Amino acid sequence: MSAIPTAVQLGLVRCEACAMLNRASRDSELACARCGAHLHPRKPNSISRAWAFLAAATVCYVPANLLPVLFTGTLFEHQDQTILRGVLALWDDGSWGLAAIVFVASIVVPIAKILAMAVLLLTAQRRSRWRLADRARLYRFTAYIGRWSMVDIFVGGTLVALVQFSLVATIHPGPGAVWFGAVVVLTMMASMSFDPRLTWDVLEGSDG
Repeated sequence: MSAIPTAVQLGLVRCEACAMLNRASRDSELACARCGAHLHPRKPNSISRAWAFLAAATVCYVPANLLPVLFTGTLFEHQDQTILRGVLALWDDGSWGLAAIVFVASIVVPIAKILAMAVLLLTAQRRSRWRLADRARLYRFTAYIGRWSMVDIFVGGTLVALVQFSLVATIHPGPGAVWFGAVVVLTMMASMSFDPRLTWDVLEGSDG
């Protein structure tokens, strides 16, 4: 049985902007017939760009967890709340479900995305044949959960909006929220920069 030709071998290139299939040779850089965007058989500099975003996200992850994300104050005391302190405070107050959501979304998900992207990049860079289908599913799952990484910032913003009793209590966002937002954006950029088709190029003997 002859091998099924790939889209690139058939001269078909998918536009990353509007998803339209265009006919073009492998080495050409044409414009999409629908939206005019540049066409590439693979995302240019995919691995190097994804590594750059991932490294930046890893650096930002440290201050995002060490610096306070919220400043809370009353007439009697002032507290700085980091992400982990916020989780512990919610747990001590009996809000176990909310504490679990914030812990998963703010601590587990970002580090899981960083590790997952590192695995995808290393295996693609080494042209590994290890568990290709599982790696494709890992990429889809990593891209999907990215939208849920801002739950902690959403909770903090909601608290800031709701608990503004000027004479009783005040809540203000801290610098950790900025770093955490940077982690979320950078991991999403790393996921968007990575071309999952590189995973399968090893089967066609392509350079990707």
